[in-house]
Amino acid sequence: MDDVILKVSNVGKDYVLGTVTGETLKDAVKRQANKKTGKLHNESFTALNDVSFEVKRGETLGIIGSNGAGKSTLLKLISRITSPTRGKICINGKVASLLEVGTGFHPELTGRENIYLNGSILGMTMKEIDSKIDSIIAFSECGRFIDTPVKRYSSGMYVKLAFSVAVHLDADILIMDEVLAVGDVKFQHKCLKKMREIATQENKTILYVSHNMGTVRRLCQRCIILDHGTLVFNGDTEEACDRYFGNESVKTEKFVDFSDYVRPGWLGREDVRLISAEYENEDSEITGTEELEIKLKWRVLKDVVKVGVRVEINDQEERAFATKVFYNLIEGAPGDTGESVIKLDLSQVKNGEYKTFYTVFAMEQFGEGADLDCVKGLDIVIHREEHEDSRLNWHNSAWGNIELM
Repeated sequence: MDDVILKVSNVGKDYVLGTVTGETLKDAVKRQANKKTGKLHNESFTALNDVSFEVKRGETLGIIGSNGAGKSTLLKLISRITSPTRGKICINGKVASLLEVGTGFHPELTGRENIYLNGSILGMTMKEIDSKIDSIIAFSECGRFIDTPVKRYSSGMYVKLAFSVAVHLDADILIMDEVLAVGDVKFQHKCLKKMREIATQENKTILYVSHNMGTVRRLCQRCIILDHGTLVFNGDTEEACDRYFGNESVKTEKFVDFSDYVRPGWLGREDVRLISAEYENEDSEITGTEELEIKLKWRVLKDVVKVGVRVEINDQEERAFATKVFYNLIEGAPGDTGESVIKLDLSQVKNGEYKTFYTVFAMEQFGEGADLDCVKGLDIVIHREEHEDSRLNWHNSAWGNIELM
């Protein structure tokens, strides 16, 4: 176990929503009484639930998931900014966190003075900073302006200097949250190279959080995926990125299983979950017909009525250009399952390859819809034979995907 530098065992973290400070003596007495009777003073929210994984020395681990999945909460627990409600975190080494680039910088101080200030905040001694300051300044590319107050720096110079301090920390585990979304492209490549050197040559462990799957693929040897506070995947980086984008191995040309699909964090609700989608009248995603039938299977998790499905058709760059809305498809009580067959009229859509998204929604006041589920659907390849000599060869990139009739 000497090569295991971090072990997270059955970790959970709960927060209390609502007012938790500034209460009167009467409120405090009432809260204590409610504990005895089982009544909660405020609603409890579980940010992490039973998360377990290990990281070896010198390994680069990617942590991915939608907004609200629990990534930042996990990093704060490992950084010991806060403590877990349940479970245990064992760390065999020194941890340095860069959860926000430039934390501790003072605008009135020069770049050089801020190196000493920021380095001290991040755990470096004066002797360590003295020995590394030339290297920090050189890496930051701010040498000409190092004795100028940072309030006169551009935003790019500011983050370059902050990142440069962070990568020179003498720590066994380096935690970085979205830090490569800084500077220009050239500097981002330089940061990636430096982080790989830290892991391979200095045998340091890196925990890297990002929504940029390109940098995750280039940097990380392994990935975990968090979804609403639960660990849903731990393994190969390529497979993790495919899962994150909904490209699971269970997807075929005419069928997709959504059982393990990682939902986007912005949903916030889980009243209904799509189970699968299948083309009814086609052997594959290639269609030559005017109408495409899709069979959707679903499961109800909370009481719902008059729930609909929105199908968005996108180009290869996932820009929506057509949408079909189906109303009042789903209703039921928790545990109910069912299926609905929907039909898409593709007669106006030209030949090409298209992506789809299925969104389950409930109608609210003023015609607004509350999204209950959202998944990446089956691909569509339209291929029709054009027999009329007088018809133009349609160029989708120039004229769009829809021909008006």
